[in-house]
Amino acid sequence: MAEYRLGEIEKRFADIIWSREPLTSGKLVELCSEELNWKKSTTYTVLKRVCERGLFQNVDGIVTSLVSKEEFYAMQSEKFVEETFSGSLPGFLAAFTTRKKLTDKEIAELERIIREQKG
Repeated sequence: MAEYRLGEIEKRFADIIWSREPLTSGKLVELCSEELNWKKSTTYTVLKRVCERGLFQNVDGIVTSLVSKEEFYAMQSEKFVEETFSGSLPGFLAAFTTRKKLTDKEIAELERIIREQKG
């Protein structure tokens, strides 16, 4: 399985791609210069790194994702629950709600998700 971890700056970089894809590598350089204050070489170095991890691809100068933002964060969430709570989602929710009480709207949304998973 590919390595899907990203540092904070890599997440900002990935968000630039996810929010504008497909985009040319030249446009990506321009955006990274504006938003991250990066030089062209930095952009290409980080692009190469995230492509090697299997998250993005740069084919003929067009950058696109291989893993969507939603898929990436779902995998990160699953990994966190697995590593921290031995894969127990109820354990995670119990720990989460000891410090932050859920609103009625959040409870209703969780109940809806559970009903959809059952049926």
